[in-house]
Amino acid sequence: MDLALDKNIRTAESWRNKGIFIPVFNKEIFTIDLGESEDCLVILHGYLTSSYDYNKVIDELSKKYRVIIPDLIGFGFSDKVFDYYFTSVDQADYILEFCKQLGLKNITFLGHDYGTAIVQEILARKNANVLGLQIKEFIYCNGNLPINHSNFLDTQDSLKSEVSKKIITMLASFGVYKKTMKEIFFDNANITDEELKQMWLQLEYNHGRKVINFIYNYLRERKIFWNRWSLAIKETTVPIRIIWGKKDLLVDEIIPLNLANKVQANNIHWINDAGHFPMLEKPKEFISAVLNG
Repeated sequence: MDLALDKNIRTAESWRNKGIFIPVFNKEIFTIDLGESEDCLVILHGYLTSSYDYNKVIDELSKKYRVIIPDLIGFGFSDKVFDYYFTSVDQADYILEFCKQLGLKNITFLGHDYGTAIVQEILARKNANVLGLQIKEFIYCNGNLPINHSNFLDTQDSLKSEVSKKIITMLASFGVYKKTMKEIFFDNANITDEELKQMWLQLEYNHGRKVINFIYNYLRERKIFWNRWSLAIKETTVPIRIIWGKKDLLVDEIIPLNLANKVQANNIHWINDAGHFPMLEKPKEFISAVLNG
């Protein structure tokens, strides 16, 4: 892997050296594990990215929590799946076994983007009392949550196809990836070409680009599980917090507002002048929101 020229930017190689591999069932999950607290913060990252999204915030977060950030199966340095679509339910199975193997207690789950779907499935199982884990709270961050039926109307199928095509195009080359990612940031000056290059290297790792384009299946999956996941939000007694980049162009801000109306959410912590990746674009504000919520 190429090293970045800016010494202040963590390279993909140095990030890999910072982590460990945890065997879960028949897969190896790359994991960043930092901090000594008995309170554990398990972070589930988004689509097309990895644990590296949190490289700017993990050091400060680990002063309060033991921070555990796995690369989800099919992403980053974790094992890839080449022969079938690995669903959010599958991901939840692995993450829960992963937590049990590490003996985690007092867990806060933080889900961003695709990670919120996995958190939803974990929440549904928590409500059914089938986990055997001590979960302290859930934190949602810029994810397209199943709040309204209108999110899943059949009339949106053409839009889903367009999203899928855009993702395929995005994976064509680093140049296209870089351009598209910068459009997601409120101020693209907050993400450098070097940082995006390190993210791209992790996306490419072990033929990652060949297996990662499952966005259309994922959108269908959200539709299938709408009832299960929306009821989980309504029925839970576990505290929920919301941290949201307010200038997100991918996810309508009505989603966190509706979520707050459906649960006893403490509040919505808006991170102003941040887009879909507040942990990368406004790391100080993101750290404050997590630690002081």
